[in-house]
Amino acid sequence: MALGSLGHGSNSSSTFLLSGIPGLESLHVWISIPLCFMYLVSILGNCMILFVVKTEPSLHEPMYLFLSMLALTDLGLSLCTLPTVLGIFWLGLREIGHDACFTQLFFIHCLSFLESSVLLSMAFDRFVAICRPLHYASILTNTAISRIGLASLGRSVALISPLPFMLKRFSYCGSSVLSHSYCLHQEVMKLACADIKANSIYGMFVIVSTVGVDSLLILFSYTLILRTVLSIASKTERLKALNTCVSHICAVLLFYTPMIGLSVIHRFGKQAPHLVQVVMGFVYLLVPPLMNPIVYSVKTKQIRDRVTRAFCH
Repeated sequence: MALGSLGHGSNSSSTFLLSGIPGLESLHVWISIPLCFMYLVSILGNCMILFVVKTEPSLHEPMYLFLSMLALTDLGLSLCTLPTVLGIFWLGLREIGHDACFTQLFFIHCLSFLESSVLLSMAFDRFVAICRPLHYASILTNTAISRIGLASLGRSVALISPLPFMLKRFSYCGSSVLSHSYCLHQEVMKLACADIKANSIYGMFVIVSTVGVDSLLILFSYTLILRTVLSIASKTERLKALNTCVSHICAVLLFYTPMIGLSVIHRFGKQAPHLVQVVMGFVYLLVPPLMNPIVYSVKTKQIRDRVTRAFCH
């Protein structure tokens, strides 16, 4: 049932209108070409990471199992936004039903916070490998990794599940235009003809308890890692230890920078140009899934060698 039928106002709408890039509607077909390329590279890149880790026995180690989780999450994020983004830029299909919108935002937010958890798990992996190398194999067993993955998924689902129901109880009788080519909770709630204070507070709680806590713990992990690395006498060994963290640091920056930026703009940047919101939205959901496979393929010798071998054969 469309949510509009649940409202009390005669102007209640059963659909939202997604947006492309404002002022450039006539160029949407051309803009879709680089977007398609980014989606294609993102999907193929993450599938390649999953394939390489699965088929190469030497990569069945904690670091690469966590990398597989990251690739799977990035793949899910790309597939979540692909239909609506290309629908707008190819076919001009802007309308999306309330239930479809709530479903999309559930998966987008759930996978985003799952990615935050996976990045924290990868930081823990690097901490144990560098600071507790003798206990690495006994701490990060396959069972422990499975439990970490299930706990991360459980946390994301538990925190995001209330959002669609909180939005579904509202009537939407004003403007139905969203700023992005996909649905986000912080945007949809602003279109409700009701008091959204509870949604705003809960949304902030979710961000602080996931992205906030995870980013602080990642920072703490790298503080301990840096302290351990600086205590190593050999300069060569110091650089070798730090080099194993470069890919992960890049992934952390690629994920947290646009996510925090977009969140700040939505909540506090009311005067920010609309185009800035749109561009930050695309950076937030397209760049990490696109760049993570590239970064790990370039910076991780084992992945690079296996990919090169696969293409050579």
